[in-house]
Amino acid sequence: MATNPPKGDGHRNGAVKDRSQVHNPHNDRWTKRNDETGRFMDQKADSKPFKGVRRERPE
Repeated sequence: MATNPPKGDGHRNGAVKDRSQVHNPHNDRWTKRNDETGRFMDQKADSKPFKGVRRERPE
């Protein structure tokens, strides 16, 4: 994970590692995926993307 000093100030330095996100056009939500296993981890409740997580290119 990225470093966040000083603790408790609510912002991140750098991107989240070992994660990516992909957009699901059927329900208009972003889903976070683990790069090592390829498993889906989490899905956003709204239509905005995750902050600090890189996006996968659509194929």
